Amino acid sequence: MGSGRLGHYPAITARPPRLAALALLTLLPGLAAANGNLPETLYHQLSGALQWHMVTQGETLASLSSRFGVSASCIARLNGLKAGARLQSGDIIAIDNLHVVPMQPGFDLVLNLPQKMLFFFPPHGAVQGYPVALGKPDWPTFSGRFRVLYKESHPTWDVPKSIQEEMRREGKTVKTRVPPGPDNPLGEYWIQLSVPGYGIHGTIAPTSIYHFVSHGCIRLHHDDIAALFPQVADGMPGISIYQPVLLAETDNGDIYLEVHPDIYHQGIDLARRARRLIDAAGLKNRVDWVAVRAQLHHPCGIAVLIKREEPEENQEETS
Repeated sequence: MGSGRLGHYPAITARPPRLAALALLTLLPGLAAANGNLPETLYHQLSGALQWHMVTQGETLASLSSRFGVSASCIARLNGLKAGARLQSGDIIAIDNLHVVPMQPGFDLVLNLPQKMLFFFPPHGAVQGYPVALGKPDWPTFSGRFRVLYKESHPTWDVPKSIQEEMRREGKTVKTRVPPGPDNPLGEYWIQLSVPGYGIHGTIAPTSIYHFVSHGCIRLHHDDIAALFPQVADGMPGISIYQPVLLAETDNGDIYLEVHPDIYHQGIDLARRARRLIDAAGLKNRVDWVAVRAQLHHPCGIAVLIKREEPEENQEETS
């Protein structure tokens, strides 16, 4: 779960005229085409924490993974459990969902695709991090700049032609419209983005969160979209980036590395990217290269401390 979330607010249902939305697009030439492969940088903020969670009835490693934004295998490993272990109500589970915050100046919303995290930077208060479900590798979520066009509560889902065709191929009943209600996959809230066909919305499948399973849209847990929805304003700028390797140095000098698979097959060499980031930040002699290699060989998708206890000038960088 992200840090600094606000509680449930009444939904805002006002929606601007379509012409106003189209006019906004004309002010942003090349908006959808702009790619999100911005130059990587050294970041300085973290979201999440190492925390204890008491298991409630029906919770599983998979449901905790989706809710907290950390893989089920990493939760199991941290707690000395086997993959797929059954949890009992009342169990105390350690969860580490620490993430590097890839802040991009000038953007209120930052989506990092490999990280499966959406970050919101409110005018006042701490950054808010939300785990999300994103597009399948063969149906990827877009990269690039966007703006919020309008918001809807209790939306109707107008099923895109491409998804209707998929329903037809799979032998399912082809739906063209799904009204608001418990069967609507958009959940209770929809945030329309300026990239045609894409939005941020809730879900009726909460365990899909923190996976690449959607048709490109950005799904949030229903509690998270309820928290984010009233804070987002029409015209708010955002960006979707593709950074599987993130490096951060905090104010107290700690150094963290976070590594994710190259899920959309962009041809990124993760080890080379990590070394390049560390060299560019001038941190080569301050990191524990054993910890770096461990993170690269067995990435857990969370921010891991890689600062060396005491600098050693002759420690070798190998991989």
